[in-house]
Amino acid sequence: MLKRPVRVVIWAAAGLTMGLLAAAGSSRGGLELHITPVAGGRPLAVLPLNPGERFTLHYHHSVENAPIWEVHSIDREGRIYIEEERYLKFGAGMGRMPGVGRMVKRGPYEVIEAMHRPTGNFVLRVGSPGVDHTVIWRGTRTNLSAVAPHEALRFSARPVSLLHRIYRSLFPHRATPEKR
Repeated sequence: MLKRPVRVVIWAAAGLTMGLLAAAGSSRGGLELHITPVAGGRPLAVLPLNPGERFTLHYHHSVENAPIWEVHSIDREGRIYIEEERYLKFGAGMGRMPGVGRMVKRGPYEVIEAMHRPTGNFVLRVGSPGVDHTVIWRGTRTNLSAVAPHEALRFSARPVSLLHRIYRSLFPHRATPEKR
């Protein structure tokens, strides 16, 4: 049998540990973006993000075959925004939207910057290889056209707890891209 002071220390340590776990489980730890087939199944990509951090959707316009970059961010509540569009030339469905952002020239590219236009969770119908819908995040590239051509994919973001974030930093989701 343990002496009373030892039992008190053990119970105090256990209580402190449980309190810290409860606090970490209810504290905000950032966000996750899930890219999942609308038809169901496992996520094709899971991106841990910090509020305001950006990811880019890059592809080639199906009519003009010109490269396009769409830069997105996620706020702390998990709402997705489009921040910027960059392209070489106007294509079908491209161009300035009155009252949204400002048009600038960056080298050969036309850029609509400072858009901060809410998209919320959205569905993308992925193009065939050659359109190369690719997610660029923290120096990684995930070519969705190579793994899910012609599929509808849902981009959805959500806040995660600090405990979840710590767990995922130790054990990343199998769909989280790794830097090579």
